[in-house]
Amino acid sequence: MMTSVDTELMRVLGDPLRLRIVTLLARETLCTTHLVEETGARQTNLSNHLRVLREAGVVETEPCGRFTYYKLRPDVIASLAGQFAELAASARTAAENKRACP
Repeated sequence: MMTSVDTELMRVLGDPLRLRIVTLLARETLCTTHLVEETGARQTNLSNHLRVLREAGVVETEPCGRFTYYKLRPDVIASLAGQFAELAASARTAAENKRACP
């Protein structure tokens, strides 16, 4: 069974700051102010990264007064984990398949 990993999602999560944001949001729902404090990133830079994560469907927003809270969509992360699990299973069975050199 040939499987592939969502390359767009990997590109989105491949950025160190975005991965840090996702890691923080895996622990709790946070607003932009919290994320600025936790990451040390500038608010405008952080907002741009949050937009990318939102557009990729990794996070969703929750308005709360004048603040916007961000929370991780665990189903998206679980789907990516499943894709990697399938890739690992395929690699285990393919370990005995060796293509002959011409």
